[in-house]
Amino acid sequence: MHSRPNGEADSDSGELAQSTQDLEALVLNALDDDKAEDVVAIDLTGKSSVTDVMVIASGRSNRHVGAMADHLVRKLKDAGHGKVAIEGLKTCDWVLIDAGDVIVHLFRPEVRSFYDLEKMWSVSPDGSA
Repeated sequence: MHSRPNGEADSDSGELAQSTQDLEALVLNALDDDKAEDVVAIDLTGKSSVTDVMVIASGRSNRHVGAMADHLVRKLKDAGHGKVAIEGLKTCDWVLIDAGDVIVHLFRPEVRSFYDLEKMWSVSPDGSA
């Protein structure tokens, strides 16, 4: 269930959850189409006030990362997610795409290993972040 910052339950929580799932599916399909490597989706619902899902993927080179980012942003805009923020396109070592309920990190493999976001956001055995 989604809640508002003031703690009230959101009456549209079912619709919001479905919207987030649809957005996640769009992102994952786009990355699959572009041959992204080592794609991981991390559910952050209730763990982060910034986003509900974080998707992390690698590209083979700067050009591959840049092309994946460009294609993903285009697909998000075509699907009606026009307020997409993007950072890191200048170097394409690490590109962040903020689509609201889903944030996407696209890395070159060496950069991904260095920052190791999966470990930072992993869930411990007791179920906490």
